[in-house]
Amino acid sequence: MTGPRSPVLIEGWASLFGVPDAEGDVVRAGAFSAALQRAGAGRVAMLLSHADGDVAGRWTRIEERGRGLFVRGLIDPETPAGQAALMLMEGGRLDGLSIGFVARRYRPRMGRAGRDLLDIDLREVSLVTTPMLSGARFHAPGVPLSVAHSGVPGRMFSRPHRVAA
Repeated sequence: MTGPRSPVLIEGWASLFGVPDAEGDVVRAGAFSAALQRAGAGRVAMLLSHADGDVAGRWTRIEERGRGLFVRGLIDPETPAGQAALMLMEGGRLDGLSIGFVARRYRPRMGRAGRDLLDIDLREVSLVTTPMLSGARFHAPGVPLSVAHSGVPGRMFSRPHRVAA
């Protein structure tokens, strides 16, 4: 009999400021700030492919940085969605991120498709195979959890690195 499996640490960019997605929407710097103050990382779900109820793990850090929305979290191998995510990752088929949100304040992009998103109510960040924003990607940095929370950058591994809970 095997014991509990360890969660897998991932991190990456869920959104990039100033970069249009496949629909032409552009997230502007500061768009997440009010939502993050209200909710914090713990209340934003980590889902698999935006499917309600398919919780793949939990986000431990979500923050706006100069480039965009940075996320760090733990995929839970004890949940069906977490198991599916890990299988897809190990097969090289899952490395995308996608935000689930409600646009609280936006303006149309003049002469272009999409919107300039100025204030976003972030509901969830999903692990996806094909993100709407091609640069929204994650990786498994392979650093122990205590080092990951210290902000010290880690070395990337080609396979997910499991960390002790």
